[in-house]
Amino acid sequence: MLHEYFTWIDWIVVFAYLGLTTWVGHKMAGSQASIKDFFLGGRSLPWQAVSGSIIATEISGVTFIGVPGMVFALSGNFTYLQWAIGSVLARFIVGYFFVKVYYEKEIYSPYDFMENRLGKGVKRLATLIFSVGSILGQSVRVLVAALALDVVTPWSFAACICVIGVFAIGWTLMGGMRTVIWTDVMQFVLFTLGGMVAFFWIIGSIDGGFAEFFNIGRNVTAAGTNGKFTLWDLTTNPAAQFTLWVAIIAVPFQNLSAFGVDQLNAQRMFCCRSAVDARKAIIWSSVGQFLTFLMLMVGAALFVYYTHHGVSPVEAARFAEEKDYVFPAWITTTLPIGLRGLILAGIFAAAISSLDSVLAALSQTTLSLFVKPEEVTTAAAHQRLVKISRVLVVVWGIGLSLFAILLDSMRGDINVVSLAFGMVAYTVGPMLGLFLAALLAPRSSVTGLTIGVILSFLAVTYVRTELHNILIKKADDKDAKIEQLAKWGAHTVSRPEVPIIDVASASQLAANEWEKVILRGKVTSIDAPDGEGLNAWPLVRFEGSDLRVFIGRAEKRDVARDLAPLRETLVGKTVAFRSEIFPNSGKLAALLTLGKDGEPELQAGVEDLTKAEFTDPAKLDVKLSYAWMYPITCLLTMGCGIFGGMLSDKKRADVA
Repeated sequence: MLHEYFTWIDWIVVFAYLGLTTWVGHKMAGSQASIKDFFLGGRSLPWQAVSGSIIATEISGVTFIGVPGMVFALSGNFTYLQWAIGSVLARFIVGYFFVKVYYEKEIYSPYDFMENRLGKGVKRLATLIFSVGSILGQSVRVLVAALALDVVTPWSFAACICVIGVFAIGWTLMGGMRTVIWTDVMQFVLFTLGGMVAFFWIIGSIDGGFAEFFNIGRNVTAAGTNGKFTLWDLTTNPAAQFTLWVAIIAVPFQNLSAFGVDQLNAQRMFCCRSAVDARKAIIWSSVGQFLTFLMLMVGAALFVYYTHHGVSPVEAARFAEEKDYVFPAWITTTLPIGLRGLILAGIFAAAISSLDSVLAALSQTTLSLFVKPEEVTTAAAHQRLVKISRVLVVVWGIGLSLFAILLDSMRGDINVVSLAFGMVAYTVGPMLGLFLAALLAPRSSVTGLTIGVILSFLAVTYVRTELHNILIKKADDKDAKIEQLAKWGAHTVSRPEVPIIDVASASQLAANEWEKVILRGKVTSIDAPDGEGLNAWPLVRFEGSDLRVFIGRAEKRDVARDLAPLRETLVGKTVAFRSEIFPNSGKLAALLTLGKDGEPELQAGVEDLTKAEFTDPAKLDVKLSYAWMYPITCLLTMGCGIFGGMLSDKKRADVA
């Protein structure tokens, strides 16, 4: 198992780093005499530290782990980097237009600004949206760190999430925003150094070095015209996520909301000494795109590395179970003792830091629903509010951790980068719509804005079906049974909306469609292993197809002992499985993991799949990318608010 590579020395490094981070956070905490100290760091923090904190929160483990996993996939490339265009543009707009209005009065969040312009009802609505968005989006950050912890420990995934949650609550309680920001700065430094060390280490492990890296990377035809280094995507397919048109039209809306309206980042700007410093902090945080580029390079380098060196059955089982395991697994099995502990400690600390950031923001926005901190005058009252804030931190910390556990059990095989952006799609657009209505149309109606938010949520649910299907699964026992139809590694990935393709039609699938379907066919034989790597696994053959499907196992087993029950269970029967093309072999591989008793876990629920209707590969559903929902829901929310305000004005005029 992979956790056996992680030694006691690595654990000493992990706990030493976490201890150092805790000590630094404690030393930087300063006085917590008032709500202003706890939530805004006394508005005394240098803009350089605030900028580093923004970068660390933006990057977090989602980029550090999820981006390499995304590029490692056979069709993965650099098109994600196009989003940097919209991201940088949005930061300049926030710096020059949003910051100015935030520093006109003593406020603690963008939602206070909305209240001043549109009334308390809009603030309540904005706080509700922020809370929902934080639960959906920030839970993914917890999942990322838990992935790394899951690689190096024998603990359950839920236990990994709980450990991260406990640390996050502790850091937030210790020193409020001062602790959050200074620990973020430490994670930013370690992320940068860790990414660079990993990249150059991988290149040094490849025969031919940079020349071979670029040679192989450029010739992965499934990834695009320039292979892994394909950057520009000019296609007009509305379902494509990473295109130039999405980057310059949709992404600015997402980032205007994320950096200018979402309290998670906006709270950092409020910690600066002045509007000028806040502007510098948000604009200079654009350099964080270098880290995104660096992790894209790491993902491409990992692809080339495993093309050269191959994957062990243990690694292949993990990778096929989930691409996001690739980088943590490489760190654990390849880097020297101590160094791997330090880099993984940085991943844990970054996730903890991201979580404590959102805990501070959620605590502040929840408290502000009932109390206006700027109106509190006595020291005793401030101390009482600080105590209440600490209680809210604990409550939100427990809630987010529990939701992260729930989300992991239902997310299937979705890459964490796509999952993070998809989840925040529910709230990013409506939140920006509320702010723009407050800024540009102060006569907007609260009722209209509320209707706009509801319509936006429904629209995203229609396009982004995960949440809808999650609710269906939990309400319908039949769908809960369908969830067990095909197990990939140790992780269930089958979902009712996934198309089922006959193996005889598999040749019609494009390279980037293999991971989007369930394959099904009648097993004719199971051959014994005849080599190393993937060939060390039993080979399954299907009726009417030349498809070569290997059965992988999460741990080394007695193959001879396994084959008998495997053949008895599967030969002559119709089975279903998820597929993946490994870069080192080019062969299709399916993980039908064997249980402890040698029986294939796939057996459960096969009868239901054999009765389902086939999907024609040429008719796979194409839906609108969630990225386009950012501007659509923003304008929909704002438009409903303005229209509602016009109706209210007309009604008042008619009465007069």
